[in-house]
Amino acid sequence: MTTSTSAAGTSAGPLLRAWRVRRGISQLELAGRADSSSRHISFIETGRSRPSEEMVLRLADHLDVPVRERNALLLAAGYAPRYAHTPIDDPSMGALREGLERLLTGYEPYPALVVDGTYTVIAANRGIAMLLDGVPEHLLAPPLNAMRLTLHPEGLAPRIHNLREWRGHLLAQMERQIALARSAPLRALYEEVAAYPVAERPGDAEPDEPVPYIALPLRIEHDGRLLSFVSSISTFNTPMDVTVAELAIETFLPADPATVKYLRTLG
Repeated sequence: MTTSTSAAGTSAGPLLRAWRVRRGISQLELAGRADSSSRHISFIETGRSRPSEEMVLRLADHLDVPVRERNALLLAAGYAPRYAHTPIDDPSMGALREGLERLLTGYEPYPALVVDGTYTVIAANRGIAMLLDGVPEHLLAPPLNAMRLTLHPEGLAPRIHNLREWRGHLLAQMERQIALARSAPLRALYEEVAAYPVAERPGDAEPDEPVPYIALPLRIEHDGRLLSFVSSISTFNTPMDVTVAELAIETFLPADPATVKYLRTLG
């Protein structure tokens, strides 16, 4: 048992070093943030010193390590995982699910949805359902994936007038997430959607009146009308569960008066 625990403790060092290097932080800088010394950080990384559970969590916090990976660090250091990984359909998640449903419903008629760490759709409102009108059934079969629905050549992609720009935005977003969290499923999804062909579109008509967009808009056609949205993404503060940590709420705000008017008629 002593040998096993010692080996587990030393294996946390290389993982912590990898996260530090990934964040571009020196041992001295990390030591200052964690109220430690560069010598102690060096000893931890090389396995000469076994970090306490509190130190593992403190370093993980300053290195912005995702909650899922914090459990892996704790296990490598010989400690029990700190964060639960509760299925979203577990009875204990009832209040969370109810709150998310109220939020999505309250945002109607504007589109909003909730996705997990690999963009599987957990919940969506009628605004999203409207945009998915006409998408083939095979893409709508559970589990729905927001990236696949958006970028697949049989999905929303043919209706997106600024597809190259929006696709570039989504792929860059995924690249940032992959750099932050070592997720093999997310990497596989990225490689899949990045390989989808991008259809060339004829010159698209611009709005009758120029619109000063505050952010890159999603310009998507629906029922013969061109709608424009800007999106925002919200996550939970200081999550204590892996599932909750990886949830993201994306809301789409109308980006021009014509879109507002059209959606209000639907509502």
